[in-house]
Amino acid sequence: MKKSALFLIAVCTVFLSFGQDVKARLDTILDTYAGLHKFNGSALIVKNGLVLLDKGYGYRNAANNVLNDDKTIYQLGSITKQFTAAVIQQLQEEKKLNVKDKLSKYFPAYPKGDSINIEQLMTHTSGIYNYTNNSDFMANEVSKPASREKIMALFKDRPLDFSPGTSWSYSNSGYSLLGYIIAIASGRPYEELVRKYIFSPLQMTHSGFDFTHLKSNEKATGYFKIDNKNAVPAPIVDSSVSFSAGAIYSTTGDLFRWHTALQQNIILSKNQQEVAYTPVKNNYGYGWGTDSVEGKRRLSHSGGIHGFTTNISRVPADNVCIVLLSNASDGTLGDITKTIFNVLYNKPYELPKERNSIKVPEKKLKQYIGEYEIRPALHVLISVKNGELVASPTGQPESVIYAEREDFFFVKEQDIQIEFTRNEHKEVTGFILHQGGADIPCKKIK
Repeated sequence: MKKSALFLIAVCTVFLSFGQDVKARLDTILDTYAGLHKFNGSALIVKNGLVLLDKGYGYRNAANNVLNDDKTIYQLGSITKQFTAAVIQQLQEEKKLNVKDKLSKYFPAYPKGDSINIEQLMTHTSGIYNYTNNSDFMANEVSKPASREKIMALFKDRPLDFSPGTSWSYSNSGYSLLGYIIAIASGRPYEELVRKYIFSPLQMTHSGFDFTHLKSNEKATGYFKIDNKNAVPAPIVDSSVSFSAGAIYSTTGDLFRWHTALQQNIILSKNQQEVAYTPVKNNYGYGWGTDSVEGKRRLSHSGGIHGFTTNISRVPADNVCIVLLSNASDGTLGDITKTIFNVLYNKPYELPKERNSIKVPEKKLKQYIGEYEIRPALHVLISVKNGELVASPTGQPESVIYAEREDFFFVKEQDIQIEFTRNEHKEVTGFILHQGGADIPCKKIK
């Protein structure tokens, strides 16, 4: 089995009769991705408030041959952020804080805290360094309980990435600070406030925070990679590390309760939601990304945490909700979500088809060996092992990459391709990473 944060499959366009049963087509789509080891998890699909599909695919626990179902409990990762933002809005409603409050009000000694406000933390416009870019910490420390002081030490003394409010950069640090601020402003722990305002009134009885110590037969084992050959379990990220940026665990059913509450203006009023969904920069509001489908506002957020990938997408105007929860780090949830939307809105869609690889002599593979930079905090080491080309992203398991043609490689488990580039002397100088519809140039640095 291979493990990775990189790589792809081809697709064949399918123009099926839209008179076919939508539920059956949706199930076929998920089955196809699951059969190609592109999805291992649970899916909930709703349109016009009607549940079209709510079931599991693949293994909850591969070692014990336990299958996923609609009751499987997953770590959500960054979907947590919308709950954190909602609690901030509730505390503002109670006049216990204001989103224009300066960070220095709660942390007087925080560097440049008087130039950063709560709303900027909520919208990723604070400029605060993202502590999860610390590859050593993410690789070696995430399973250990961490104090507020330890987490804040990872980012508070680093220079701001930009002047607050002038740009956008995703920052888990900002959302961790929001959890600490919630506790200071309310005098109660962050987790208690989420339960008070959201979980308890909505009867989200399968949702919580401390996944490490959760005792439940429905608890999923997280995997870096899972397929028919073997599975690579991932360590559980301690809830004190992911905290208000990513610690919540839940089920498809509980997230449907959350969606329904938002549709009915329960928990957050219509006006509060309008504020939350209004993008500040980069199409991002209060814990929600926003774009459109068929001219209607779509709200979404993805999550990724060791062993889990997640996505929730909603179109309030059509009471549409798509929840994909996977207990594998290598899922292709963006592609699956796009395909599901095409079905729901009567568009042609694509089913994945496995690519064919060609054999390349080891001598030729060695020309690709080196270290490549995707971004400063994410490098990929390309090496040759047992006659195969292997990619090892920073802080993630390695993956075998397969040649489809000269200089063009793919990963069998993910929707990602690598196309090596050369200079005028025919020397390999980098590669283009094709992933999620983006083409990212990456340079060779060693």
